[in-house]
Amino acid sequence: MKSNIEIQKRCEWCNQLFTAQKMTTKYCSHTCNSRAYKAQKREKAKELYAIETKTQYNIVGINYATVKSIEEAGERYEKIKGKEYLSVSETAFLLSVGRVTIYRYLHNGTLKAFQTNGKTFIRKADIDMIFNESEQYRAHPRKERKPITELYTLSEVKKKYKVKESWIYKIVKEHNIPKTLARGKCYYSKKHIDRYFEKKGFGNMQHIEEWYSVKDIQDKYGLSLQAIYSFASEQNIPRRKEGKNVFYSQKHFDQAKGYTTPEYYTVEEAMQKYNLTRDSLYYQVKFHNIPKIKAGRYIKISKPELDKLFETLIIV
Repeated sequence: MKSNIEIQKRCEWCNQLFTAQKMTTKYCSHTCNSRAYKAQKREKAKELYAIETKTQYNIVGINYATVKSIEEAGERYEKIKGKEYLSVSETAFLLSVGRVTIYRYLHNGTLKAFQTNGKTFIRKADIDMIFNESEQYRAHPRKERKPITELYTLSEVKKKYKVKESWIYKIVKEHNIPKTLARGKCYYSKKHIDRYFEKKGFGNMQHIEEWYSVKDIQDKYGLSLQAIYSFASEQNIPRRKEGKNVFYSQKHFDQAKGYTTPEYYTVEEAMQKYNLTRDSLYYQVKFHNIPKIKAGRYIKISKPELDKLFETLIIV
């Protein structure tokens, strides 16, 4: 509840007198409040930059994340630099790692320590010994990438998936699909193109015989044009284009709208029929966009779609 008492205060930013309604008010306006906040953020950023660059102390290997300022780091280093035996925290400070890392070194025998009455002491000479007896650094060999030999031309992608050139350029850029230029013609990785369109529901288009036009869907379900596009995108309904006209799979659209009742496998039934593990089954369902529903706690997978997939799919 606001007070009717007028409180005269001086703004901590612009130093102007103003009338406040609370004793805790520090600034005369929202502008002064914002400027003061930004100034505080700048000061904190300067402090962090000074700590990271270590301009005042040339101390190698100090863990600056464990201290609040350069001065504190310098004081802490001065206290321990003459010690012969260090605690776990002091060792972590010198090596610029966390305490958990030091305990891991102790556990696997990389670093030696002495324990007594619940305390752990590490000899500074043993820390130096780690580096004196360390093996030469060996970088992990890089895996050689296999060259891409199967390629599509632009016209082949357009013919197979019935999409515009602009859409092909878009997906190649957004999904980093490998491409190469030879004799003035651009070629695209067949594997990556096929994988993208399979995820978008184009994988089983050759099995689809009946299609809805946009007008057919509007007449049957009374949906607006935007509603049709949104619904088809959310449900991953296969589609094809002929010129400016878009067609959607009649079976998939009806199933998504609940117009037909498809048959389903339980997960256990599908695993048993096709001799798959649970992880392998889920991978195939996700990769090939096989329709599935959730019935209570259980997942059910479209029976005709899964059967159709394994008619042509060879599992190695």
